[in-house]
Amino acid sequence: MRIERVSSNQFTIFLTFDDLVDRGFNKEEIWYDAISIENLFTDVMHEASSELGFELEGKLYVQVYLMQAQGMHVIVTQNCDNIDWDEDFIEMKVTLDESKELIFSFDDFENIIQVSAYLNTLMVYGGQVYYMGNRYYMLLKRNELNGNNKENIIALMSEFSNPSIVTSYRLKEYGKVIIQENAVETIMEAFT
Repeated sequence: MRIERVSSNQFTIFLTFDDLVDRGFNKEEIWYDAISIENLFTDVMHEASSELGFELEGKLYVQVYLMQAQGMHVIVTQNCDNIDWDEDFIEMKVTLDESKELIFSFDDFENIIQVSAYLNTLMVYGGQVYYMGNRYYMLLKRNELNGNNKENIIALMSEFSNPSIVTSYRLKEYGKVIIQENAVETIMEAFT
C-alpha cells in the first residue's frame, strides 16, 4: 500500500491486488461484498491518516477507481463543501469506478519496442509513452484496444512489463512525454 498527501485536505491510497489479497479479498468481492469493502476502506483510511498525520473528521468524499491489472486507487477528500451531506458525523460517500486506462512500467525502451510489435499485429496502434524515475511507462486507453479483450492485452503487456499503480495524472505532471499519441504506430514506423 502506498499513501501520498495531495493537499491539506486530500490524500491518495494505492492498493495493489496483492495488497487486497493480503487483506483477504479477490477481484470479484471488491464489487459485491459491501460490508467487507466498507471495513476495508475504514481500516485503510485510518492507516493512512496515522501515517500522514491527517486527522479524519467531518465529511469525507472517497473516490475509488479499480485500475485494470494494477489494483485500486482511492482518493480521499475531507470537508467537501460542494457536496450535499445529511449528517454531522464522519460520513463517507463512496463511488466505485473502473479505470479506462492501462498503465504498464518498463525497465527499458527495448521492451516497449518488443511489445509494440505484438500490439501492432492485434491492430492496437495507439498509446502514450512517458519516462519518469528511471522507468518507461506505456499508457493505453480502453478505446485504443481496437475491440481486443482487455484481459488478453493485459496478459500480453505483462510478459514485457509490470502493471503500474502510477496514475496518468502523475505521469502527465511529473513524467517526460516520449510519445504523445499513437505510440505503437510511431514505434513500428521508427524501429521496423
